[in-house]
Order: sequence, then C-alpha cells, then structure tokens
Amino acid sequence: MTFRQICTVHNNQIVLTLPPNFLDKQYVTVVVDDKVETKAHKLSMLKEAANDPLFLADIEEVHKDFDSIDHESL
Repeated sequence: MTFRQICTVHNNQIVLTLPPNFLDKQYVTVVVDDKVETKAHKLSMLKEAANDPLFLADIEEVHKDFDSIDHESL
C-alpha cells in the first residue's frame, strides 16, 4: 500500500499522521524528496521557457526537421 503526503518542515522535523488503513503496520518505508513542485511552479517554469534562447533554438530545430513532411498526409 502506498500513501503519499507533502509535509511541512518545522525545525528540521516533519510529523506524519498515517491513515487508518496503516493501523496494524509495524514498519513503513519513508522516502524524503525535497523536490516538491506545485502546478503553479511548473507553469511558471513553462512561462520562463518561452523566453529561453536555448529552448527556443531546440523548438526551431524540431520545427525544421518536420517542415519537409508537414505537407504529407496519411
């Protein structure tokens, strides 16, 4: 069974309350991931990419690769 929850860190500690279906469990595995990305953060990064020269160059390169076959149909 898997349970996932984002916890707030206070004084370098977290408190996690497990759901009732974990009541009889004696051991659980805890994985700490400090890369919490919210939807808002991802959208912000996407907006930044619209002005990133390297990203735009990559998009242009892909566009050029498909230019020759854009007129074809299935």
